[in-house]
Amino acid sequence: MDEKVTLFRHHHDRLKQEIGKVIVGQSEIVEGTLGAVFAGGHVLLEGVPGLGKTLLVRTLSRVLDLSFNRVQFTPDLMPADILGTNLVVENADGRREFQFQHGPIFAQMVLADEINRATPKTQSAMLEAMQEKSVTAGGEVRRLEAPFFVLATQNPIDQEGTYPLPEAQLDRFFFKLLVSYPSAEELLKVIDRTTQANPEAVEKVLDRESLLEMQALVREVPVPSHVKDYAVRLVLASHPGTETALAVSNQYLRFGSSPRGAQAMILAAKVRALTEGRFNVGLDDIQSVLLPALRHRLILNFEAQAEAITTDHVLATIREEVPVSRERLPQSQSSG
Repeated sequence: MDEKVTLFRHHHDRLKQEIGKVIVGQSEIVEGTLGAVFAGGHVLLEGVPGLGKTLLVRTLSRVLDLSFNRVQFTPDLMPADILGTNLVVENADGRREFQFQHGPIFAQMVLADEINRATPKTQSAMLEAMQEKSVTAGGEVRRLEAPFFVLATQNPIDQEGTYPLPEAQLDRFFFKLLVSYPSAEELLKVIDRTTQANPEAVEKVLDRESLLEMQALVREVPVPSHVKDYAVRLVLASHPGTETALAVSNQYLRFGSSPRGAQAMILAAKVRALTEGRFNVGLDDIQSVLLPALRHRLILNFEAQAEAITTDHVLATIREEVPVSRERLPQSQSSG
């Protein structure tokens, strides 16, 4: 098992190195995206245009040697434009028959660019693919080739003509990552790399079979009971109006995290442990993945919006106030 853990860490470091040939800085975004890929989850990247979100996804598909399709979401995009449709074609005998034309969703890595610009009807077409890894079209269920990832982007500034993602679809994203502006030093490197004659090419690090093996290894990492308990208490602390809710949750939240939030934290913590060469999960692993795993699963109330309170603020308070062990709970909570 030690050899598998060492190999996992080696591949992870190699992937970061190759991606770093194209993407400058953004270490947290790269780490988070790789973590979601190893856990088998989808990623929502939020940031203003021009920060390299699309370039990151394209580079990731190259270093993992996965088939890649990009879908530019627009208000006139229809579900069939994503899933595919039946076309009438003429066969060798001269007879006409229906033949299914696969849509761009039939790839191992799909970039849903500006996903909030499509109508809810089109957005909902992604739900089955993201959750069930299959597509129903033309009265037939078609499985998507594993591994399958949806990496979606959205612009937080220009909201005119957009359709906010429904809670059910947001919940299906493993991580939500916030892409920030580069520093002055990083911006200089971006200029140098993007304006030179021969940009550096990336090399393939993993193939499909190796990636599937790494995903299987993530599932095998044991999690101590007290670590699971800590993850559960973090999620329950976000549920306003309950006995386990914290004051910050009651004040600023309408709804807390779903059970998928706890699942995402545990899987992401397993990945983090492996990337650090450990075959066990600690409390610090849970704390480090709290924000990307839960920030899109909390729904703020009007008071939070009026005071410009973010879900990150609420989660940071929850992380600070929820004790790491039940022994440190107040008597009223420990007895409940």
